[in-house]
Amino acid sequence: MHARGRRRVLVRFPGRICAAVVTAVVWFSWQPNGASALDLQTVNAAELPQRPAQKSKGFDPAILRAQVLLDRAGFSPGEIDGRMGENISKAIAAFATARGLKADRQLTPALWSELIATSSDPALIEYTITADDVKGPFLEKVPAKIEDMRGLDRLAYGSVVEALAEKFHMSEALLKALNPKKSFEARQTIVVTNVNEDVGDAKVARIEIDKSQRVLRAFNRNENLVGVYPATVGSSEKPAPTGTFKVTSVRPNPTYRYNPDYAFKGVKATKPFVINPGPNNPVGSVWIGLSAKSYGIHGTPNPSQVGKTESHGCIRLTNWDARRLAAMVGKGTTVDFSGSENSRQSAAATQGARRGSARRR
Repeated sequence: MHARGRRRVLVRFPGRICAAVVTAVVWFSWQPNGASALDLQTVNAAELPQRPAQKSKGFDPAILRAQVLLDRAGFSPGEIDGRMGENISKAIAAFATARGLKADRQLTPALWSELIATSSDPALIEYTITADDVKGPFLEKVPAKIEDMRGLDRLAYGSVVEALAEKFHMSEALLKALNPKKSFEARQTIVVTNVNEDVGDAKVARIEIDKSQRVLRAFNRNENLVGVYPATVGSSEKPAPTGTFKVTSVRPNPTYRYNPDYAFKGVKATKPFVINPGPNNPVGSVWIGLSAKSYGIHGTPNPSQVGKTESHGCIRLTNWDARRLAAMVGKGTTVDFSGSENSRQSAAATQGARRGSARRR
């Protein structure tokens, strides 16, 4: 997995891990199948179909189950949304490589067997909404521009649904789909994903940030993999740094200070200003400072965009992945940057050209 050579891979996250012995001769195309029912029983019992699924914009029970299993095993698919996408494809490839399988981005029978062997716990569970879940306060409207965030006491969630969705690493659309006709009030029982942010005693000695692949990999002192997370990493306008750095600080619930020297596109402020903490703060719920001046690894108020957009040079993770990583790192943890934003853009351009050529043919 790394230029330093072949090494033993061990992912240490909650869940019972055992050897997979099941093989099959069928294969799975990971196009979402919207025809299947989306409920607790269907998702928990979901298996790979016997034939390729049809294209659909709906939720797929097997993909949803796979996303939860990957999340619990430490191979984050980003926001769990029950649909195929770039982030789950990267998580699948990373999991396959870690298990000595072909680094394919498809859910093959062999990989599926390995994945369901990581945990016997159900992918979906019932959860009773608590008074704390609904007490807020919630923002009537979450500002889209950082200049409009000035003066707010807290960059809180905009609704109970947003808070619950993030608590269970889900998209709001999936949460609503699993709970039709629910009003999301205290003491209501709802269906949610069975995720876990507890990393136990796992410690990270080195972080590898792949700018080309938009992936963050975390290793312990024995160079065993302990976490893989999709990431938004820099842009052509403001690229992420290159080289090796150190973690200098870990701050939960950080404030955000805008410096006009950053000259962010669309920001007209000419004087510095501070934005108060909260999950919808521009740097989310965690800041991991780096020895590269003004750079850090942090959360985001927009989990659905992780790995799909560009940043102002820093490394964005979902809030929950940032919290998991923060629990495993400390001052002095090594952070290596590899690849480049330019190679990522070149790859995207090549793929676009291939698609265009295919259409012309």
